[in-house]
Amino acid sequence: MAASWIAELDGTRVSVEVPASSANLGAGYDCLGVALQVTNRIDVEVRAYGRGEIELTVEGEGRNELAEDHDNRFVRGLEASLRAARGELPDEVGWRISMHNDIPLARGLGSSAAATVGGVLAGNALVGEALSMSELLGLACAIEGHPDNAAAALLGGFVVSAAADGTDGVDAIRFDAPRDLRAVLFVPELRLPTDDMRAALPASVPLKDAVANLSAVAIGVAGMAIGRYELLGRLTVDRIHEQYRAAVYPQLPRMVEAAREAGAIGAFLSGAGSTILAFTDSMSGITRIESAFIAAAADSDLPGSVRVVEPRNAGGRVVART
Repeated sequence: MAASWIAELDGTRVSVEVPASSANLGAGYDCLGVALQVTNRIDVEVRAYGRGEIELTVEGEGRNELAEDHDNRFVRGLEASLRAARGELPDEVGWRISMHNDIPLARGLGSSAAATVGGVLAGNALVGEALSMSELLGLACAIEGHPDNAAAALLGGFVVSAAADGTDGVDAIRFDAPRDLRAVLFVPELRLPTDDMRAALPASVPLKDAVANLSAVAIGVAGMAIGRYELLGRLTVDRIHEQYRAAVYPQLPRMVEAAREAGAIGAFLSGAGSTILAFTDSMSGITRIESAFIAAAADSDLPGSVRVVEPRNAGGRVVART
């Protein structure tokens, strides 16, 4: 028999909307991220007597690819938040899930984090918002393994995040993105799994490169805090991961340089890739960067498409509970 609290939820439905995110922003490896106005909407229905089965339908990105089991990132987030709030789940609980996905998979746009954050938000909505935002972030980061994408997807805007010393929690500070800032994305057809791109990184880096990144992050974050967004140009110049990932992704340097030459405020590899992101704050900048991306991609034999999106200051949210 299902526990009484879950039995009472049988047939309850929750809908959540979660944004894409771009991690690192160049020099801010594993600690910086920004939410983007590209979203997944996920609907879940509680099946208290569902024999533990997952019924999943997907429209858009990930159709016929995503796991229909308890290892699915949305399900992991959902069940983690329910356990944190109410204790162990009965084995017979199942879920009917419908995903409407616009976030590309394995392109460095936080699709996994969006699913995880959607799950923890949905679970929390089912139990009457029993968990705090800090607790939800900790759960999502424990599943994701690092906080950059998860924090941006949950909180929105630009987010600085790090594991809290001596605890399982995460410290996160967010800033609103300016109204005129736009992200020009080149989204290749090429997929680059995060694990493979992390394997390309060395165990240590030269001290001068580490110092350069620390300086870039310090001045870039200070710039965001006081509204000097032109300092994104400093922040997005990395020396500890992009050069090593270029061994796996040889088109990367040319694509980033093309955007910078076209006048981008900053350009960088989004997360572990393969997407390249360039910031601009003008229509003319968008036009120049789009053209530069298309030309560089053709020269580099890198099929893909250009997409212009706004940073999103709102994080993931519960759309409905019925």
